Amino acid sequence: SAPTLSVKEYLYDTYFPFYKQPMEVGCFSLDSERRFFNDARQLKYYVPPENGKSPNFNLPDGYKDRYIKRDDNVKENLDHLLRWILSKHQGSSEDNSPNLGVKRDFVTWRGHLTKILTTPYEYNEGWLMAVTLFNGTYYISEVETEAAKKKREMRPEYLDKMMYMGYKFEQYMCASDPQGKPNPAGIVNTNEAYCTVIQAKLKWHSLLFSGEVDCKDQSYHTGKAPSYYVELKTSKEVYTQKEQRNLYRYKLLKWWAQSFLPGVPRIIVGFRDNDGTVVSLQTFETMKIFHVIKNEKNMWKPTVCVNFCDAFLSFIKKVVTQDDYRMVYLFSWEPHQDVCYSVHKDSEYTFLPDWYVNEVTK
Repeated sequence: SAPTLSVKEYLYDTYFPFYKQPMEVGCFSLDSERRFFNDARQLKYYVPPENGKSPNFNLPDGYKDRYIKRDDNVKENLDHLLRWILSKHQGSSEDNSPNLGVKRDFVTWRGHLTKILTTPYEYNEGWLMAVTLFNGTYYISEVETEAAKKKREMRPEYLDKMMYMGYKFEQYMCASDPQGKPNPAGIVNTNEAYCTVIQAKLKWHSLLFSGEVDCKDQSYHTGKAPSYYVELKTSKEVYTQKEQRNLYRYKLLKWWAQSFLPGVPRIIVGFRDNDGTVVSLQTFETMKIFHVIKNEKNMWKPTVCVNFCDAFLSFIKKVVTQDDYRMVYLFSWEPHQDVCYSVHKDSEYTFLPDWYVNEVTK
């Protein structure tokens, strides 16, 4: 029978593995129509609110009339990242090695790695990751599970509104140019994005991944990316011990994983009341989040997350042996189960586009 990978926490609760400091190797932007630009035109700039302690941002404002939502039915796979890879190499004559495109073991989105990191502590939602070995590099692209698809299609309006409020918070906290001011009267368009491209190393695995970045803090004059990036989040105000535990157990885990991977050092959280008004702000330093939770009972451990990610990448290398862009190894995981896989050729799961394959192999 095919090998599987256990997700049991105790197996990964050893020492913290080597994770080389993430380095930004590029960036790209997606405009209001999701068009790709190999530049930083969509980068936003962090502006601390004048009334810092209680900013009173009205997050539901504009939900009905100033909201353009990205079409969730369009599956982009790794396409934007692949465009960046090609744009990096087109016109560079010195790189005519057979491995044009990538000198890394793995290429993927930061969000996919975040899901893998948090797997040992996830009890609700499974995942599917499609992996293709092409030209010596493993490409990982998430496939929407049936359960996730159903959940998305049946999503109640209040959840939609919550998502909007997260974007609205960014609008209150960011300006479009370095000397500018936030414009909360503008349209929230979730097609727009600024993405960093990061090179990192986890033990023996070299990684190239991309993820969306909320803004740059200009007060970090001397630092380089990703040290001046800031992640912005919103969360419900915390009144009880139980709510605090839930914040630490679920949200901080995801926030930590998401920012740890690309080396984003700070997360600024806007806490909102029941009406959606931001009443307070709190800053979490990514590398100190574990100190916030370590004395709480039944929490999560960064060591377990990162060791599991290493084990999963090693599992991919062991299992995915055929170098063929039409071949997809589909890794699936459900809560309380092991990770298993199936193999598909020329199937609906094939995700590397012809334009990329042709450019790399010609």
